[in-house]
Amino acid sequence: MSTQGQTQESTALAHGVSPEAAQVFVAGSRRSTPTPVLGSRISSYHGRGRSSAYTVAEDMEKPWLKEWKREVNWYSIILYTGVLIALCLSAFIAWNTVRKIPHNEYCLIMDDQFNQFDTDIWSHEIQMNGFGTGSFDWTTDDKANSYVDEQGLHIVPTLTLNHTKITLDQMLDKHIVNLTRDGTCTSMDQRLSNLTYNNPCWARSNATSRAIISPVRSARLTTSRKRTIKYGRVEAKLPSGDWMWPAIWMMPQDSVYGEWPRSGEIDIMESRGNYAEKYPLGNNIVSSAMHWGTLYDTDAFKLSKGEWGSKRTKMSDAFHTFGLEWNEKYLFTWLDGRLRQIVFFDFTKNENMWEYGKFAGATVNKTVHKDTWSQTGRSNTPFDQPFYLILNVAVGSTNGWFPDKLGAKPWSDESSAPMRDFWDAKDTWLPSWGEEKDRGMIVRSVKM
Repeated sequence: MSTQGQTQESTALAHGVSPEAAQVFVAGSRRSTPTPVLGSRISSYHGRGRSSAYTVAEDMEKPWLKEWKREVNWYSIILYTGVLIALCLSAFIAWNTVRKIPHNEYCLIMDDQFNQFDTDIWSHEIQMNGFGTGSFDWTTDDKANSYVDEQGLHIVPTLTLNHTKITLDQMLDKHIVNLTRDGTCTSMDQRLSNLTYNNPCWARSNATSRAIISPVRSARLTTSRKRTIKYGRVEAKLPSGDWMWPAIWMMPQDSVYGEWPRSGEIDIMESRGNYAEKYPLGNNIVSSAMHWGTLYDTDAFKLSKGEWGSKRTKMSDAFHTFGLEWNEKYLFTWLDGRLRQIVFFDFTKNENMWEYGKFAGATVNKTVHKDTWSQTGRSNTPFDQPFYLILNVAVGSTNGWFPDKLGAKPWSDESSAPMRDFWDAKDTWLPSWGEEKDRGMIVRSVKM
């Protein structure tokens, strides 16, 4: 091989091209200019330092010259089909929900915007015994506990020491409060001749037994003997504060079927003032329930209750509307619109509430349950009588509304002195109440 050939072979090998391929354009003298072959690739360096690049001749795929065929993307088809089905299903559920909501015409018989306190509609219930729930508040008609301003009706819990002449020593020992003597007690059960525990009209403090005068006072307003309700809505802003218990609820005007819960109870709205960040059942949750049963221990509210909660907002952040619709066929409660139902109870699905509660044959303390409902022939008994409205903010309880061992609760429902335990822990809950002017439930309107 000549020197020129050896040089070209070496150059070709250095650039990854076989000598045979290099011979395609190597011809003639070393002064000749290489003539590239289309499709070849090699770099040759000339004396002036410039390079020329060529592509080695070979068969190449040219997909743009092939016949184009559309490939089916099954993943996209499945995805979009699923989205379409979900949208259609959501639309059907929304339509079906709206379709099922009863549309009735109601006659407005009361519209209280609370421009003033109307005594033709509202009365205060003044008692000290917790109204059967064991709450710790003394309900009053004091203007510190309930008043009307430009925002509406305020129901505000306060400390007893701040708004009475009772001293701390008296609250804890050797003092009696007698609401019958001063003529303010509204309870029909004023058994002052027998100073029994839990009397609604009096209280006595005793350091030995740890019994104390109610450490907090609040208000409870009612339309009893003035207005009854079967349809209505209440616009209210709920309070924030540990162990507050705001409620908008109803009781029978006359206990036709017997003592509670035989004659029923309807809770349109109940909540808790505890901050949701620290308490699992806090002020981001509202609930509704119907209470009915043959005895206190057989209350069947678990068969007719519901709740609604929000992860982002609290009931104390803004005003909300709590509604009730009720007739002989159904009863339902709602929040901020009839589509957001908390409880819906269909009376027509059962022959009567006695059968639905499965009370027949059951006994409590060897006592057979007495059927006081079936003889009416109505499936909605005991919810077939007039009920009146109650607005209140209670504090604490011993009936389980605030479950033991939840949220650092400072008392036990089984304690012999739960109210004293609550008061002794005031440094843990009082700071959460804030100032009195910003505390409590505000009711902007009631329509019936």
